[in-house]
Amino acid sequence: MTTTTFTLQQDIGLAGRQVFYQQRAFWRNRRAAVASIIFPLMFLVVFGSLNHGQSLTSRGGLSYIDFCVPGIIAYAVVLIGFNTTAMNFAALRTNGTVKRIRVTPLPWSVYVLGTVGSTLLVMTISVVIMLAVGVSALGATFRAATVPGLVVTLLLGCACFTTLGIGAARHIARPENGMGILMIVTLPLMFISNIFFPLDNAPSWLQSVAGVFPVRPLADGLQVAFDPRTQGAGIVWHDTRTLIIWTVVGCVSMLQYMRSTNQRA
Repeated sequence: MTTTTFTLQQDIGLAGRQVFYQQRAFWRNRRAAVASIIFPLMFLVVFGSLNHGQSLTSRGGLSYIDFCVPGIIAYAVVLIGFNTTAMNFAALRTNGTVKRIRVTPLPWSVYVLGTVGSTLLVMTISVVIMLAVGVSALGATFRAATVPGLVVTLLLGCACFTTLGIGAARHIARPENGMGILMIVTLPLMFISNIFFPLDNAPSWLQSVAGVFPVRPLADGLQVAFDPRTQGAGIVWHDTRTLIIWTVVGCVSMLQYMRSTNQRA
């Protein structure tokens, strides 16, 4: 076994332990748990119950439930991947955690990897819960044929918004005001990105604006996977391409965050 392989195994083991510690801290923080798990589930139940049995004429009679469930799943990915991650990493930078980690044997990159892994685990739990509730309780359509499209879109969405969230942390000077700033960015995008209701009849310029940002491609990609009329694997290539582009942007911004913490440490 080479030294590089041994070091990599050590880092993976340390990152796994960090995921465990981050999970313990997360579930002890009731506010974080409610915001990440309960809020999206509450929106799903409320919107799904109020519009149960209705169909969308603008989408050829598609059941509202088949539109709502993937839309709220997209909302959860954005909320946990972008907002929560940005707040967490902004706090790490401003409360001195980065400096304290620097003087420990734990590499900073491994700490970041463990934190991201914990966030992805929370995201997975939230998605699984909403899938279970949406399919079993609300009657959403779920077909094995479109699982590849669902998985690809979810993986890209998680990578995209998590990296963007880490990058956005660099621009949050005071974490106590950060959530308000983040909501100014994300909330308007939620309402123009087919999350809660379709905007198929909205002005073309508004739909063009929404299509530039990654929220709508995430929602549209997931909704195609739930549409019973979808043929094939359910992968929407133009939505996938947009998410890949924004993931690259997120990776660049994440590296800038890492560099900024190196300079301050």
